[in-house]
Amino acid sequence: MSAHETLRVELGKRSYEIQVGNGLLPSAGERIKPYLMQDRAIIITDENVAKLHLNVLKNSLVAANIKCHEIVLPAGEQTKDFNFLQNLVSQLLELNVERGTTLLALGGGVTGDLTGFTAAILLRGIDFIQIPTTLLSQVDSSVGGKTGINTR
Repeated sequence: MSAHETLRVELGKRSYEIQVGNGLLPSAGERIKPYLMQDRAIIITDENVAKLHLNVLKNSLVAANIKCHEIVLPAGEQTKDFNFLQNLVSQLLELNVERGTTLLALGGGVTGDLTGFTAAILLRGIDFIQIPTTLLSQVDSSVGGKTGINTR
């Protein structure tokens, strides 16, 4: 594999691309921009990932002329429940999310699941892009297409 590769997951009308490589975060803005309906994105991440990667991603988006906001959640499985979902939806509505707004899930499986589920129910569905930061989320939850929250 080269330093960067683009792989295509063939699912008919639901096909999508996966970009794989080392050190892609500083160029994420230019890589993400072609997939956005607006020059606006909202980053959803947790407090642990935010400390390590949020500023790099924000700087990359700003350099690509993408307006961005961020919502930082507590870290851990407990954020994948109805209370955090409701809170996240409320915060997104306060940010005037539109159908053309894209959510960016920066983190592991919990962040990806919560962000994907939120994107699916918000305004009858908006786009989201996964930026997985753990090995498990890179090989499983970010490519499986399934999202959800815990109900018990």
